[in-house]
Amino acid sequence: MRTFGKWLGRILLALVLAAVVVGVWKREEITRLMAVNTLFDAEKIVNNFSNMDAAFLSVPISRGDGAISPLPVGEVMELPEGSDKWIKDRAVTSLLVLKDGEIRYEDYFLGTGEDDRRISWSIAKSYLSALFGVLLEEGAIASIDDPVTQYAPTLAGTAYDGATIRNVLNMASGIVFDEDYLDNNSDIKRMGRVLALGGTLDDFTASFTDRFAEPGETWQYVSIDTHVIGMVIRGATGRSVTELLTEKIIAPLGLEHDGYYLTDGTETAFVLGGLNFTTRDFARFGQMILQDGEYGGQQVVPAAWIAASTEATAPTAPGKIGYGYQWWIPIGASEDEFLGRGVYGQYLYFDQAKGVLIVTTGADLKFRDSGIDAGNTEMFRKIAEKL
Repeated sequence: MRTFGKWLGRILLALVLAAVVVGVWKREEITRLMAVNTLFDAEKIVNNFSNMDAAFLSVPISRGDGAISPLPVGEVMELPEGSDKWIKDRAVTSLLVLKDGEIRYEDYFLGTGEDDRRISWSIAKSYLSALFGVLLEEGAIASIDDPVTQYAPTLAGTAYDGATIRNVLNMASGIVFDEDYLDNNSDIKRMGRVLALGGTLDDFTASFTDRFAEPGETWQYVSIDTHVIGMVIRGATGRSVTELLTEKIIAPLGLEHDGYYLTDGTETAFVLGGLNFTTRDFARFGQMILQDGEYGGQQVVPAAWIAASTEATAPTAPGKIGYGYQWWIPIGASEDEFLGRGVYGQYLYFDQAKGVLIVTTGADLKFRDSGIDAGNTEMFRKIAEKL
């Protein structure tokens, strides 16, 4: 019995040591996974959204070495009636309003400040659209009607085989992908775990083989389509999206601060939602878009691409919100009115005819509730009317 006890003790000790070794070896991954599991907890979400590099791998996006571009302050506006309640109810963390390039209102809430680099979520899709437009004009990509497999051959034989670039820009790939942010077993949540554990998003994307419709037939918002756009860009240029975005979009804007992209384990940018910038620096990008791609005397993005990408060309259902090439067009939109939009209350609102840009960041746990998005758009319109 004494010999058996020693033998059992040695086995238990070996198991404990193995567990310790594995724990140390995988400590970073385990820490990130735990952070992801509490990312949207009510008591942590505001802080988490200002510190996403603590939960995920990331790469820096340099502001460049140019001068900071001015954001002049104009006459301070009074927000419309009901704004205070809206800010509180929607857990707004920052609100920045510009008219003709001048700041007319700026404030920060829930303990955030002007130097917080906030997560963009799907506003990042609109940045990628802008970059795509530049590369298209430069000839790196021949046509948006080229098949995605021409530039991303690893997608041959997957659900994306037969889809064109136009299809994925329009979110009309027809791929079966569950975008339910409230279901821990959904595809979008699985993608988040791949990101947190340092997996490979290209491999994850290539694992999907089912379609519910033929490409181009119908619209369904699936964020993985945007990753495919990133794969096309990388395949066409042989360069990373981070490098290209920094050079062609970010450097000309004269940002105040460096930003960063969340990445997978291969330093591939999380292009569908992983940008992190300050609110003012989001506004510099937005002002460039508002001005048809011109900023600081330079044509950063082709004006024709901005016009095409913000047109409601996707096959969305009649009477519903419209979609272009990674931009939203709200119901009842006036001419030149469109949105960049991210989950939990991130918005870039544009009314080009009025010269108005509104930037919001948020931590709204009720963002999926019925009427919330329409209510946000209505508030932006009220603010624009006050200017």
